[in-house]
Amino acid sequence: MDLWELEARECIRDLVARYNANGDAGRFEQMLAVFAEDAVMEVSPGEGPRRRYEGLAAITGLFEETAAGFAAGAAAAGAAAGPRYLRHFVATHQIDLLDRAHARGRSYFFVVMPHGPDHWGRYLDEYGVRDGRWAITHRQALSDPYHPRP
Repeated sequence: MDLWELEARECIRDLVARYNANGDAGRFEQMLAVFAEDAVMEVSPGEGPRRRYEGLAAITGLFEETAAGFAAGAAAAGAAAGPRYLRHFVATHQIDLLDRAHARGRSYFFVVMPHGPDHWGRYLDEYGVRDGRWAITHRQALSDPYHPRP
């Protein structure tokens, strides 16, 4: 394995870690920094319809909508805004380097919230070098169907 391949793999692993850690902490600006300006994000919530967000502005809107939903849920429950904690765990991250500027990746995710396991699924990613750094260019966040809590 060449040095550039090791560097690329580590940069890509770091993107996924920063996406989850910053998102869980509500640091959306830092989380959104892992995306390319022209990135696409597709979200498939279990058995629900897939939603597609094209471009960083649309992806930002998705996370603003998510944060507003947490705040509304907390207000309805008489609690502080947002969940007390939100933790994404990522496993089995496979990275396929296509060349020095393009790669694909697959990983599993598992999300825990105050009530326990919330949802899980797979990330199917495409990565590219933009302005000298690796970025997510296309992410599919595919949640597996699950039984809602009682």
